[in-house]
Amino acid sequence: MARGKQKEQAREKAQKLAETRQGGKSQLAARAAGLQMKCPVCKTPAANYKIIVKHMEAKHPKESIPPESAFQS
Repeated sequence: MARGKQKEQAREKAQKLAETRQGGKSQLAARAAGLQMKCPVCKTPAANYKIIVKHMEAKHPKESIPPESAFQS
């Protein structure tokens, strides 16, 4: 076996890499927590009031924009 040691090292390296990836580095939960406001018309999530205002002006120009106090919970 000419590559016996190399195969073993490659296997160990792949195993270490798999272990580091197993914990996961997903930011989906943090992103979902950050998107707390929703458009009252189409329920699109947004991070803050300024984004809601821009969204409402662009997507729902005929609708009135609710005050910021309406989104406080």
